[in-house]
Amino acid sequence: MFRRWWMRLRTTERDRGMVTAEYAIGTVAACALAAVLYKVVTSGVVADLLQGVLEKALGGQV
Repeated sequence: MFRRWWMRLRTTERDRGMVTAEYAIGTVAACALAAVLYKVVTSGVVADLLQGVLEKALGGQV
């Protein structure tokens, strides 16, 4: 009887999902990644590369 109760308790605890603190950490991590990607995409090097690709694709200056 105790074993069945313990297994049910463990299964219930394991399937709860994320708690509030985990959501907060995940949100902060996602925002940090978005900030890094924004900085990379808006940097001068990436802008020059994108402009070069567009010029080559369109066959002229943009």
